[in-house]
Order: sequence, then C-alpha cells, then structure tokens
Amino acid sequence: MALFLSKSRKLICLKPKIECLRSINHHHTLLSSNLRTPFEILGLNHPHLVSYRFESTKAQTELNPTQSIHNDSQVLNFPGGKVKFTSHLNFIPETSEERVHCYRVLDDDGYPLTSNFVQIDKEVALKMYTDMVTLQTMDTIFYEAQRQGRISFYVTTLGEEAINIASAAALKMDDFIFPQYREPGVLLWRGFTMQEFANQLFGNKRDYGKGRQMPIHYGSNKLNYITVASTVATQLPHAVGAAYALKMDAKNACTIVYFGDGGSSTGDFHAALNFAAVLDAPVIFFCRNNGFAISTPVSDQFRSDGVVTKGQGYGVRSIRVDGNDALAVFTAVHEARKIAVSEHKPVLVEALTYRAGHHSTSDDSTKYRPANEIEWWRTARDPVSRFRKWIEREGWLNSQFESELCSNIRKQVLQAIQVAEKIEKPPIKDAFTDVYDVPPANLQEQEVFIRETIRRHPQDYPTDVPV
Repeated sequence: MALFLSKSRKLICLKPKIECLRSINHHHTLLSSNLRTPFEILGLNHPHLVSYRFESTKAQTELNPTQSIHNDSQVLNFPGGKVKFTSHLNFIPETSEERVHCYRVLDDDGYPLTSNFVQIDKEVALKMYTDMVTLQTMDTIFYEAQRQGRISFYVTTLGEEAINIASAAALKMDDFIFPQYREPGVLLWRGFTMQEFANQLFGNKRDYGKGRQMPIHYGSNKLNYITVASTVATQLPHAVGAAYALKMDAKNACTIVYFGDGGSSTGDFHAALNFAAVLDAPVIFFCRNNGFAISTPVSDQFRSDGVVTKGQGYGVRSIRVDGNDALAVFTAVHEARKIAVSEHKPVLVEALTYRAGHHSTSDDSTKYRPANEIEWWRTARDPVSRFRKWIEREGWLNSQFESELCSNIRKQVLQAIQVAEKIEKPPIKDAFTDVYDVPPANLQEQEVFIRETIRRHPQDYPTDVPV
C-alpha cells in the first residue's frame, strides 16, 4: 500500500505536466507520423487514458430486464465478470457433501466397467505391459543393489507403475516432461535404455550428468525429459514457463509436470496453477496423490478434498482418476493433452494411488503405516496385475510370453549393472565445469586444493576417479 501511495503521489505531480503535453500533442501530430508523442514517451499509449488513470473506479449495477426488480435480480458489473446479488447470507462450505468422484475403467479384477475410454490396440497394450513389468523388475534389482552397497541411493515406483507408463503412452515425443523423482517409467517408455539407467545410478563417465547428481536424478535432452531436481515442486513453475514458450512459438505440443501430494503443499504449486490459468499455458499438472509426503499423511497437509478441488479455485479444468488403472490414466492424460494443445488451457489430473514401497532407501515406511495395509495395496490393488488380466481377456498375452519377458528383463538389468560398475568415474575436472565459461578464481583454487589433497592422501579416495 505504501508503495502504491508513493507512486500515486508521483503521478499526481505529473498531472499539470501531462495537461501541458496534451496541448503540445495537438501540434506534434501535424509534424510527422513517425515521431513518438509525449504520451508514448511517458509510456501512455493514448492521451485520453491520462484522465482515466486519475478517475475513481465506480462499481456499477444493472438490472436484469428478464426478471422482476428486486435485490436478487441486480448484477454487479465488477472487473473479472458480472456477479449477481442475493439477499441470502450463505457462506461457501469448506467441503462439499460428497467427495469428487474418481474416474476408472477397469475394476480390481481387470473387467471393464465402461466403454467410455480411449481404445488402444494390441501393440500399444503389450508395450505398456512390457514396460510396467520392466519397471517393477528394475526397481527390485536396483533396490537390492543399493542394499548391497553398490549404489548409494534409490527410489522405487512400486504401486505407481500405471501412472508412469500409461501417462507416458498418452503423450507425444514433442511434449516436454518435467518429472519429480518417481517417473523413470516415462523415460523407459520414450526409449531410455537399461544401460543409461545404470550409468546414471553408478555415476560413471557415461552418465549424462557426469556423476554430479544423486542416483535416480535422470535427464535426457534427446527425449525431452528435464533433469530431476531434489527440491520439491520447483519444477511446476518451470513447466508452466516452458508451456507458455511452446504456445508463443505455435508448437503443437504441451508440457506435463509430475508431483506428489506433498508438492501441492508448497507455494510453487499455487503460483504455477495461477500462472498457467491466467496465461492459458498448455500444461498438464499430474499429481500422484499416494497419501503421504514421505511420512506426512494428507490429513496433516490439507483439509480440502484432495488436490483436484484446488484446480477450480484457480480456473483450471480438473479430473480425479484411479492411478492404479492404466486405461483410466491413459484416457485422462490423452484427453487432457487434447485440451492443452488444441485449446491452450492448463489441466490438473489427480491420480489416487498408493506408494507400495518405502519413500526411498533412506526410509522405513512401516514406522508410519501398518505393514498389512502396505501388503494389501501391493497385492490386491497392484496396477500391473490388473492390466495383465485385461490384456489376457483380450487374447493378447499368454503365459509363455510373460515367462520369457520376466527372464529377459532380469538378465538385461543384471548385465547393465555389471557393465556400469566397470566403467571409470568422471574426471575430477568435471566437478568444476559447465557452469561458468571461465571458472572464477575461487573455483580454480578449489580444484587445485582437491587435486593436492588426493595426491597427499591417495588411500582415502577411490582409484577409479581420474585425477
């Protein structure tokens, strides 16, 4: 307010000068059409706007001619749209009587509940199933590798395989992915190889991040997959800005940004939704609501009906979907992409799911969740087995195919680990590059210091890191 009053006083002081400029403007326009007017120099496009700037804003009402004249028929012509008056004192309730419904296609046994979904052919269905099984298998083996001390950290996607693969299948390769850290399946769908995954996890010299990121912080410029960042929800405003750029360049593409229920509890979430709605940015906000932000349950995060209801508050079209139903996720994202690209509108998708594994290898989720609850979600509501039952009924899958699939994937993962372990680490110099064109003096000093320290104490440093 103080800033506003300060600026207002300065503008009021300019008023006599502007009145003088108005008279000058009359003669000025007779001289040359190429010269800028005094009002343009001041940043005022038209002299008539000057007087409007200092007039009071008057809220006007108009009567609805189709209704009788009383209080309930009056309309306030307020900035942003007309608002009807009412004589009833009604507070908007904090929650609705019934929670927002959750869209699903397959029941827990893989039977279709509706024909209202985007049809997929055999080739796409089998690739979706193959990638979901691959994701489960690599999670199991890489998790074991961390427990053996071969890698330092890992995050699984157990229980959220359908969210990863089905959402990726509904997108186009020109769409940009802004992940959180539990979306390696999107990379897998786009062609990221098992060796590329292993190289990143082991931080060897073939890792695209040159070993400077934690494990599971994947990224691929070729596949339009923005590198994972540990900071929660910072990717949301980034995705909106990128989507706006795609719109300005008239690209037939959108961005999709993944985040958890914990991410919706940050300021970046609210800023991003408002930013996207106001600028009509073609972005899909995909929330993986798995019930917990690490150990914090959603009941301790917000009182709203999940995350889906927050979209309407910002003017964003929203839908709630069963995150363990691959066909429902595919259909929702497929339709959301249509809206984003053809209408240039943001869409919020809330996928209800459950993290059937620990938050990471640094977590023990049995400390805050019952073990039998975890096991029930892992078995009774497993998204992979539900999708498998559906494609089996379609006649697209047999036991021999599945047996060979699991065996081949396990061999691929184990082979990728053996290769990645033998590749040497990135050289020391890579820790100081790719930020500055010319490294500043303090970084040069640090590089000299670390090299000297390794030379004096070689026994304390790994031998596979080139100095």
